[in-house]
Amino acid sequence: MRISPLALLPPVLFAGMAVLFYTGMFRQNPDELPSTFLGQPAPPLPAEALPGQPLLQATDLTGSGLTVVNFWASWCPPCRAEHPTLKALASEGLRVAGVNFKDKASDASAYLAREGNPFFATGYDPKGRTAIDWGVTAPPETFLVDTQGRVVFRFVGPMVGSDYQQRFLPALRAAQAANPNN
Repeated sequence: MRISPLALLPPVLFAGMAVLFYTGMFRQNPDELPSTFLGQPAPPLPAEALPGQPLLQATDLTGSGLTVVNFWASWCPPCRAEHPTLKALASEGLRVAGVNFKDKASDASAYLAREGNPFFATGYDPKGRTAIDWGVTAPPETFLVDTQGRVVFRFVGPMVGSDYQQRFLPALRAAQAANPNN
């Protein structure tokens, strides 16, 4: 009796998926997306800013203290949810920079005028190319950049609630301790 190769396909696919799921269960933090930029120089920034805003430049990411770089969009509900957190961080004296992406400049500017602007400088990335360079998967995403211009932490999702308290704040405090200019 001859067995068709197609008859073997379902059990082979099942075994492959089982191995994939089994190894995935033993990752250190299954909710965390790794970043290839940790410890590396920050990727390039957009060449333009939102209208009427200072342009975020590479020199802004070095020497002046720890910088929080937030990728956001005015159409993004989680970005809107974290906006008060960004304003609070800025009011505490942290350097908060914003990169607006895949958005209309007029919508982003109107949002900042209405809700308050926590950013000392902005980048405008209408096509999302800079976001791709930084490895952003979806807004919002926030990076901590040290005084050497290196990415030291990546936070995926809105900075709200217990996730913000348990993951972002400890990473922020550790980065501040390692960068005493802040």
